[in-house]
Amino acid sequence: VQLQASGGGLVQVGGFLRLSCEVSGSIYRMQRMGWYRQRPGNQRELVASDSIGSDPEYEDSVKGRFTISRAHARMVYLQMNNLKPDDTGVYYCAADRFGWVAGRYEYWGQGTLVTVSS
Repeated sequence: VQLQASGGGLVQVGGFLRLSCEVSGSIYRMQRMGWYRQRPGNQRELVASDSIGSDPEYEDSVKGRFTISRAHARMVYLQMNNLKPDDTGVYYCAADRFGWVAGRYEYWGQGTLVTVSS
């Protein structure tokens, strides 16, 4: 199983980006998918998560600006609007087949770098 993330890049303050992450391999459904980020000098943190049948969850600083959505059970997007310099970091997608354990993700993608310039 592999997770392929894409969509990062350089954007100016107030701009937008859309990150995509698709699962390949023999698992055809991921109950929960999410996006983490690691900002410079900080630990990895959960940005947004989506579990099938539940409301999405967001880290407080991105509420109202970021939207997580699922194209299907193996693909997730993160629409990021009104980007701020503090959003700069490496973004990782993650997936979990069953979603039984809160905060647990079995599979991780490679990071995609988001840089917001001021």
